Amino acid sequence: MALFNRKNAAPSTTATLAVDPALAALTGTYTIDPAHSSIGFTVRHAMVTNVRGSFGEHEGTLTLDGTDPAASSASIDVTISSVDTGIADRDGHLVSGDFFDAEKFPLMTFRSTQAEQLGGDTYRVTGDLTIKDVTRPLSIDLEFNGSATDVYGNERVGFEGSADILRSDWGLTWNAALETGGVMVSDKVKLNFDISAIKAAPQA
Repeated sequence: MALFNRKNAAPSTTATLAVDPALAALTGTYTIDPAHSSIGFTVRHAMVTNVRGSFGEHEGTLTLDGTDPAASSASIDVTISSVDTGIADRDGHLVSGDFFDAEKFPLMTFRSTQAEQLGGDTYRVTGDLTIKDVTRPLSIDLEFNGSATDVYGNERVGFEGSADILRSDWGLTWNAALETGGVMVSDKVKLNFDISAIKAAPQA
């Protein structure tokens, strides 16, 4: 089921939404469920392998409009000190001044500015990503995994996707040269998102 549908839309024209009652029913505000969501990253280490990590503490809101995609938005705050790569010493280095400087800049934030359908259930959300004191645009490609009512009666939607960034664009430039050539940590980082969000009850 597509969240946003385009009808006879040319690349240079404004898309027209084909309203579907099932999609309209998804309209509302959703709170990201951190217990069933993951925000993580993958980065090349020592030129030969990948290190994976995630941020255990994050919160956010999705505002979905099934009849007007342009009115949809996303807001996410990530607690930097919650980073977890499975090795405490490495996590300590990541939150230090060499990398995120979590004491001075405790949050990484994303605020969407645009959403568009790429085809089927695949979407691109564009917005502003702020790390430390640097804000730059970021586009995230997401797949809409559908909606369901869980065993507790919560209405849920799910999305998963990723985006590639250069960490140096956000001032994360620490590195170390290897004796065999190359560097300890690649500049390219893949951000990974697996989001489950719960629809808020209508206000009385």
